[in-house]
Amino acid sequence: MPFVNIKTPEAALTRAQKEDIIHRVTDMLTEYFTEAARPHTMVLIEEVRDGGYGRADAVYVTPDAWRAEG
Repeated sequence: MPFVNIKTPEAALTRAQKEDIIHRVTDMLTEYFTEAARPHTMVLIEEVRDGGYGRADAVYVTPDAWRAEG
């Protein structure tokens, strides 16, 4: 079973964007593994809360301008 785990900042994507990513990733994997893999493909999008991760020794907080609307 193909499994993809995507982590993204909380509220960075709309529900529609997440659905689009899930469909596109599933389509891509079926190109590699054939259509037989489609019903067994898992795409998990995890939202990480502000302050829940860091980069370059700094705690990351998503700027308001980068947050998804809707």
